[in-house]
Amino acid sequence: MVKAGDVSPFATLCTTLAADIGTGSIVGVATALRIGGPGAMFWMWLAALFGMATKYSEGLLAVKYRSIDEDGHVLGGPFYYIERGMKQRLPQISWRWLAKIFAFFGMCVGLFGIGTFTQVNSINSAITGFFDSNMAHTVSLFGMEYSLATVIGSLVVAIFVGLVVIGGLKRISSVAQKVIPIMVVVYVGFSLVLIVVNITALPDALVTIVESAFGLRAAAGGALGAIIIAMQKGIARGIFSNEAGLGSAPIAAAAAQTKEPVRQGLVSMTGTFLDTIVVCSMTGLALVMTGAYQIPGLEGAAVTTAAFQTGLPFIPGEAVSFVLMICLALFGFTTILGWDYYGERCLEYFSNGSKKAVKAYRWAYIACVFAGPYMTVAAVWTIADIFNACMAIPNMIALIVLSGVVVRETKDFFKRLEEANGDEETMVPYKVQ
Repeated sequence: MVKAGDVSPFATLCTTLAADIGTGSIVGVATALRIGGPGAMFWMWLAALFGMATKYSEGLLAVKYRSIDEDGHVLGGPFYYIERGMKQRLPQISWRWLAKIFAFFGMCVGLFGIGTFTQVNSINSAITGFFDSNMAHTVSLFGMEYSLATVIGSLVVAIFVGLVVIGGLKRISSVAQKVIPIMVVVYVGFSLVLIVVNITALPDALVTIVESAFGLRAAAGGALGAIIIAMQKGIARGIFSNEAGLGSAPIAAAAAQTKEPVRQGLVSMTGTFLDTIVVCSMTGLALVMTGAYQIPGLEGAAVTTAAFQTGLPFIPGEAVSFVLMICLALFGFTTILGWDYYGERCLEYFSNGSKKAVKAYRWAYIACVFAGPYMTVAAVWTIADIFNACMAIPNMIALIVLSGVVVRETKDFFKRLEEANGDEETMVPYKVQ
């Protein structure tokens, strides 16, 4: 019998969403459309559909192959279904080396990629844009001039991150359960107001997205190039945002208090839908409907801010900037928390359970959070994309090899459910195979 985990399935979903719904949902989408055009949204949606299936497989396998240590602590994630699951399918080969590779790059993504640099860079960009857009108050650091708002913002974010991550998963999930629902409702509600106010522009925006995705609005001879760029940026930003295939979500899924791997798989795939199909779509539609992605000289959060200021002219620009700053700060903050947990679990596996290494990682993580604002937007997103790819490759290999296991477990679950007339309480309990 599969044992209970550390936190509730809802808490694991919130922890996953905390890592998923980050600055990628605001800044990442803006970056994708800025470079790849409106068509990037189409490919982002398509990536999300495949991503939901991927997240389902990850959540299922995470629970199936997890284990419980002597202290009752749940150990699970891609490193375990790579090591154990692939060992069962291909017993002639030890796959621990591949699991170690995944764990190493998982730590790197947390420290230098999605977890820290991109999030705090975007947070502080929004803070600086609101409090000191003209760079009136600056200080010299590392041979460069930075706004005082940037310095103070990075320090405040680092302190708050430290106060939460020192408490481990239960404190992270507790914060996520309170913050995630509120921030999603506020941002989606804000976006829906913009869409409703500019509803006449919605049909043309949708047509523009589809036509741009297939190069129909590109200049003669440039259609193929336009398609490739839109596809690359849309898929890259979609994966960055919902993290499908990276192997991050199953690390949290493994800690769920559930006895059914399939049920956790269904919960996990919900996160991709909420992140990309709902939240990212809000941002993308706002950008296309207002044409803000075409404004020269803007990048990152400034593009999204311009979209909402244009689409909601009856609301003072400062008020719009403030709301988006708060949303971006909360999105980024919860992502930082979620990825600290992911990085710790990767290090825990990589170091064979060293508690000292985990404690050192937390302090290094806080330091990276503080350092993030002092890097360029281009640099942080390039670094993130590189580490994402390195982390995803071992995980995708495992998902392909274990696809038969996913199919078998799914059929078994729904067979038992059918025999119980749809009542999960009375269905035959899951047995580890």
